[in-house]
Amino acid sequence: MGISIWQLLIILAIVLVLFGAKRLRNLGGDLGSAIKGFRQAMKEDDSVDSGDSKLENKGSGNVIEGEVTSKKHDNV
Repeated sequence: MGISIWQLLIILAIVLVLFGAKRLRNLGGDLGSAIKGFRQAMKEDDSVDSGDSKLENKGSGNVIEGEVTSKKHDNV
């Protein structure tokens, strides 16, 4: 059993009564600004990462192989 459209409308009406339309409008704008800022930060982070990977690819190309002999963890 899912939530029907009538149940969603009742919940929306209760939320509107509790918070008011103006406060919900401000909350929506703040949420939109936060998402926009997050996406912009992710794009900036991707551009920094792609620049770093280009520098890493110019290395000597040596591969270091190893074997795990102990799985002890320090509890610092």
